Amino acid sequence: MLDLIWLVPALPLAGFLLIVLFGRKLGEPGAGILATVMTASSFVVVAGIYFDLLSRTAEERHHVVTLFSWLPVGSLHVDLALLADPLSITMALFITGIGSMIHLYAIGYMHGDPKFPKFFMYLNLFVFSMLMLVLGENLLVTFLGWEGVGACSYFLISFWHTRDSAATAGKKAFVTNRVGDWGMMVAMFLAFSAVGTLSYEGINHAAENGGLAAVTATGIALMLFVGACGKSAQLPLYLWLPDAMEGPTPVSALIHAATMVTSGVFLLTRMAPVLHASYPWAGDVIATVGALTALFAATIAVAQTDIKKVLAYSTVSQLGFMFLAIGSGAYVAAIFHMVTHAFFKALLFLGSGSVIHGMHHEQDMRRMGALRKVMPITGFTFIIGWLAIAGVPPFAGFWSKDEILLYAFANNRLLWFIGVVTALLTAYYMTRQVIMVFFGEARWHDHAEDNGAHGDHTPHESPWTMVTPLVVLAGLSIVGGAMQLPFTKGTKFLEHWLEPVVHHSERNISGTWAYENKWLLLALAIAIAISGIAASIAVYAKGKFKVIEPAILADAWRYDSTVSSLIGGPGYKSFDAVASFDAVVVDGVVNGAGIEVRRISGVLSKLQTGLIRSYAAIVAFGAVAVLAWFLVRGVL
Repeated sequence: MLDLIWLVPALPLAGFLLIVLFGRKLGEPGAGILATVMTASSFVVVAGIYFDLLSRTAEERHHVVTLFSWLPVGSLHVDLALLADPLSITMALFITGIGSMIHLYAIGYMHGDPKFPKFFMYLNLFVFSMLMLVLGENLLVTFLGWEGVGACSYFLISFWHTRDSAATAGKKAFVTNRVGDWGMMVAMFLAFSAVGTLSYEGINHAAENGGLAAVTATGIALMLFVGACGKSAQLPLYLWLPDAMEGPTPVSALIHAATMVTSGVFLLTRMAPVLHASYPWAGDVIATVGALTALFAATIAVAQTDIKKVLAYSTVSQLGFMFLAIGSGAYVAAIFHMVTHAFFKALLFLGSGSVIHGMHHEQDMRRMGALRKVMPITGFTFIIGWLAIAGVPPFAGFWSKDEILLYAFANNRLLWFIGVVTALLTAYYMTRQVIMVFFGEARWHDHAEDNGAHGDHTPHESPWTMVTPLVVLAGLSIVGGAMQLPFTKGTKFLEHWLEPVVHHSERNISGTWAYENKWLLLALAIAIAISGIAASIAVYAKGKFKVIEPAILADAWRYDSTVSSLIGGPGYKSFDAVASFDAVVVDGVVNGAGIEVRRISGVLSKLQTGLIRSYAAIVAFGAVAVLAWFLVRGVL
């Protein structure tokens, strides 16, 4: 079964090619059905590979399939090869599984869109690229998928490009991610120059056996982290993700919740031995940036009024938790939270899309309210997602977030405190969102004309193609935490599953105060979640306290606007000055040299008369000049 791993990316690629060729004939819903079937078929193949690996011993859970030799150039030899191991298959499972649910959802959500086939063409291409990213056996194959998802995110974010905001958001995502791409490329250059290979096995083996100097390992780790900051929206490169909500909601669920934004977390986990071999402060840098990003984004989410913007900043914040885990040496906890986050955040994004669909494309939460009565399935499933992300037991998010905070406490108590405050804010702003959208008084009657509605503007439940994925994801958000429960060694299935990948690098916190008192910290986490929920209910449902939503938080601490001002003001002038310097000085030197050569050659060309006597005279003159030189030299 393992030899069939090439089918996993091949099926979505085939779907993409078929829609390119026959998309217009397939139309709606044919193109959507084809894309969904291809992604679901890929999931079936991944599931078969998973059970095959599960039946093997830990030492045998590593299989490489080489398709062909890609770059045999001198000492650089790169194969287009795919790697099946616990980490890559874990990623492929939720990419294809959740991706299938999102494809099915999109059939209903994109109904009536004139570019229906093109949308699913991009979705299949994205899934193919993401699978190449996680299944690649070496950094270059991963980079192929890395660039592929970047291009697809541009296509999908700016899908409705006739809106200026969507076109701008697509360009912002594309340009910002180029900074991260630079970091990954430098990391590849460093790795190849130090080890002589781009294969993960070769690089990690060198790191584990002392073949990689600490300074080199630190350079590679930090450059990979720069790449991760771009793709996974960490400070200071997070600013593309909130604007990316301009794309259709299935795009937000697929790219900005379940797949692309987790690429950085995956890459650092894949290169865990390199991080382990680097200087200790490198991990502190990653953990600090993650914790600060988590808190920064959580404070912004408190004051947002767009239903998708709240979830966007929530995604940035939760990704910060994952990097806090990576920097603390908790790679299993990072992957655990990545998987549970994929469940409940995809659910929340799809739930928000169902609300937008039922509200006739309204996204302002101030114009909603009491929607649970008219959209019961959407309301019920959204509430499950809310409880999961808020950290309420026994929902999935509670277990994964608690494990990250446990390792953070053992590593750095200040970062743990930042994580706890972020968890409190998460419970607060997510409760705020649920109350504003599904509870309280119905405010949508007052704004029917603003939406261009005629007649009855009552919101309605979404079709079965949209609510079925909500129910499935709600179930996963409830039971997903069971894969890594803290009770005994036997309940830590994910840890045992990932052991072949991270066992050399995972930090051991046994014997620390945090580990010995983990149940106390777990109880504290529950109290924090309940406090955040209770505070939000007191403010937004009961009206016991004044609503505090500072304008600076609504404007994202003015970070985005400040960056835009710098780029559009001094930055633009600087770039213009560089362009002028290039045009006047650099081009002037080059063009001037060419003009001077042409002038001199023009003068010399006059000597080329074509007359033999002229050439003979020149030769005679030259001979006389040479003789005269020697005579004069002899006299002197």
